[in-house]
Amino acid sequence: MDKMIVSRSTFGEWMRECREKVGWPLRKVAAQLDIDTSVIAKIEKGQRRATRLQVEQLAILFNEPLSDVLVLYLSEQVAYKLADESCSDEVLRAAEEKIKYLRAKNVKQGEIKF
Repeated sequence: MDKMIVSRSTFGEWMRECREKVGWPLRKVAAQLDIDTSVIAKIEKGQRRATRLQVEQLAILFNEPLSDVLVLYLSEQVAYKLADESCSDEVLRAAEEKIKYLRAKNVKQGEIKF
């Protein structure tokens, strides 16, 4: 997935683009995910958020690397949470450091043998 797409489109816009590229109606995607057609329409319009399971299913369905689709999905989740905050850049930097700390902590704990 192109980095431009991640920064300039929503998850729903990506989903609609993929669906239209393969020529599928909403009902076909809905059937593949075992959800109502109106839910797919709302996700595409940004009126509803997809679940993590749906994201994984969509990556498979549209033959996209899961890691790329997760970047789009998760970055949008973070963006919506921080969009109205004046300190969003600071929060992102702090979160990055916290992720590094937590990963390092989990690695050390994983080495402990009982």
